[in-house]
Amino acid sequence: MITRTVSKNPRTTQGDLVNDLQRAGTKVTKATISNPLRRQGLKSCSARRVPLLKPVHVQARLKFAREHLDDPEEDWENVIWVFWLLVHGRSKDTPSTNAKKPQLDPGDPSANVPEASGVEGGS
Repeated sequence: MITRTVSKNPRTTQGDLVNDLQRAGTKVTKATISNPLRRQGLKSCSARRVPLLKPVHVQARLKFAREHLDDPEEDWENVIWVFWLLVHGRSKDTPSTNAKKPQLDPGDPSANVPEASGVEGGS
């Protein structure tokens, strides 16, 4: 029953399981709950805490979104391509060598994008 409950809802805490079993009339401890779960290969973990956005961050995001609201889709494709190169780098194992690179307009200052070299993880 314990394993089935945790499998259905992985965020169930040991305290929740203890309370459920006590309401059903069975007195158990948290150790009694964790032992069979560990034997089944289910280990306890803490959920990662995500920092909340401060009002300054929200305003900065809104400002960026408003400034780039009317940007054409082609500009965003260039940004996505450069970001992909920064994250994955250029190697023979990645599809970046086979994919067609976007054509940039040298007369357009907004098309100037940074190179992927010198970035940690890039080659």
